[in-house]
Amino acid sequence: MEQVTQAINLFQKGGPVMYLLVLCSLFVIAIAVERFLYYRSISANSQVFQQKLQPLLEKQRFSDAIQFCEQTPDAIAKVALAGLVAHQRGSQLENALESAAMLSAARLREHLDELSMIVTLAPLLGLLGTVIGMINSFSVFNVQSGQPMAITGGVGEALVATATGLSVATLALIIHSFFSRRVNRLVSDIEQTAALVISFVLIKKTGRRDSHEIA
Repeated sequence: MEQVTQAINLFQKGGPVMYLLVLCSLFVIAIAVERFLYYRSISANSQVFQQKLQPLLEKQRFSDAIQFCEQTPDAIAKVALAGLVAHQRGSQLENALESAAMLSAARLREHLDELSMIVTLAPLLGLLGTVIGMINSFSVFNVQSGQPMAITGGVGEALVATATGLSVATLALIIHSFFSRRVNRLVSDIEQTAALVISFVLIKKTGRRDSHEIA
């Protein structure tokens, strides 16, 4: 109970900027939870998916490949599905894969810019709170005769806002770095899957056309 009281007192000493920092921290936590649940829902073992998809493409069983992709609720499956459907309809396979990959990458990177913004904004808010606190500490109204600790004590209290801002920024930076690495891996898996579809659809199709022309 005593620790809670001390935390409340420190929060009050930080000034009104502390409320903005609390909002920033809640915003960071909300993004972290939302992104974690989203990535978990669309991430898969790309090697297992490609191992199951490749035999279907090799045998030109595109209908079965499309059905397999539809049953797999993952980002890489959606990209492969877009390319296969476009191929079945006679559309440009590369354009469909590129568009689907770009859309998936954009969805994967959603809210990461907001985390990057918090990394920069939180320390600035902390410094703002500290500057305001120091202005109040050095005010002539706070300097009382015989109390030299009035100024230094006020400066110490003002630094609470800076410490809080740096803490929030550190948390946002760690979460941003973690999710950025995960996004990069997912984007790499998407590119590999798109290359797999192209290699077993267009290249083999071209090879069959060349063999017919030679015959």
